[in-house]
Amino acid sequence: MSNKLNISGHLEIYKKYKDGSTEKIFDDHNIIVSGMGVGLSYLFTGSGSNSILDYQIDRFQVGVSGPPEGGETSAIYELSGALTGTEYGINSNLYIEEATQITNETTSTTIAARIPKNKITKIDKTSVRYTLVLDEDACNNLVRSGQDLNLNEIGMLMKNPTGYATNRPILVCYRTFGDIRKTDDFSLIFRWTLNF
Repeated sequence: MSNKLNISGHLEIYKKYKDGSTEKIFDDHNIIVSGMGVGLSYLFTGSGSNSILDYQIDRFQVGVSGPPEGGETSAIYELSGALTGTEYGINSNLYIEEATQITNETTSTTIAARIPKNKITKIDKTSVRYTLVLDEDACNNLVRSGQDLNLNEIGMLMKNPTGYATNRPILVCYRTFGDIRKTDDFSLIFRWTLNF
């Protein structure tokens, strides 16, 4: 699907250390995926949810297996290695929610972190910034099957564009980045700006 609405985005990633200092480690565009078009088509045709709140981008996922097979394209519909609930960290400040995600004309159970309303900022008439924070207690020292894991992908999801009785989020933007071994020495801050 081509991006005929000219929606674009930009992602910056920072490490914030315990002493308050920050280090920018990533600064590049993101991929607007076809789920954005699907969600907006439900909105514009009146065939989805009757609540504008269901079209908000209000959750995100991080993963460890990016990029998906085929690379970063608009056809991506899920993270290739999304974290499980416990991998986000049991002592973290994140609010983790299980939902049935819309994935490539079907659904699958997924885990995502909610984006607090105070971390969503209108920059101007056409731009919104989402500040996603993995605090010092989140996603630390990840291991699966005895193998160390690094964070290397992130996506944001629209809440429930179909208006289904329970939330059915859909991936709307995605980005891979260089491997980050998350520890409790720092927080990771993702500043993701979308331009509509």
